[in-house]
Amino acid sequence: MSNDLVHDWYVVRCFSSHEKKVKEFLDREIEEQGLSDKVQEVLVPTETVVEIRGGKKKTREKNFFPGYILLNTHYDEEVNNLVQSAPSCLGFLKVGKEQLIPQPLKKHEVKRIIGRVKETGEEMQNIEIPYSEGDLVKVISGPFKDFDGTVQEVNTDKLKLRVLVSIFGRRTPVEVDVNQVESAT
Repeated sequence: MSNDLVHDWYVVRCFSSHEKKVKEFLDREIEEQGLSDKVQEVLVPTETVVEIRGGKKKTREKNFFPGYILLNTHYDEEVNNLVQSAPSCLGFLKVGKEQLIPQPLKKHEVKRIIGRVKETGEEMQNIEIPYSEGDLVKVISGPFKDFDGTVQEVNTDKLKLRVLVSIFGRRTPVEVDVNQVESAT
């Protein structure tokens, strides 16, 4: 095989939450079948998300395209057959009614996706706060402990909530850390 093959990024559809399993299968088959000159990379675009549950920070990987993986490959029948044979895989994404051959991603799309994957790898973690405006919460620590209230505002950057609590019969907004409250429902 020639090393002059043109590689482009293609989208492969698979069952949601089976992306890693499909990637592992493809990586293994590429190695066994000697297709590494045709397939340069199999990528599951993920980002690291920090969730706050029960007052504790937990990090997890989150796919930002559930049900899709990316393949940097020289598309041909052999690669198509490899993808079609993968368990939990629906094949290459084809756009339009009459598309027989998948279209590669545009350069600017690839840059945006790869850039987002690299950003999250460099400690740009997104915080996922499990509360939103209108949620009923109970303050579990700090000066307002045991007060019930309604979330008025969520500040993701500072990991703070503005909660309306009843103090001396009057609704008063107080600012608390996300880990100082729990859901009251």
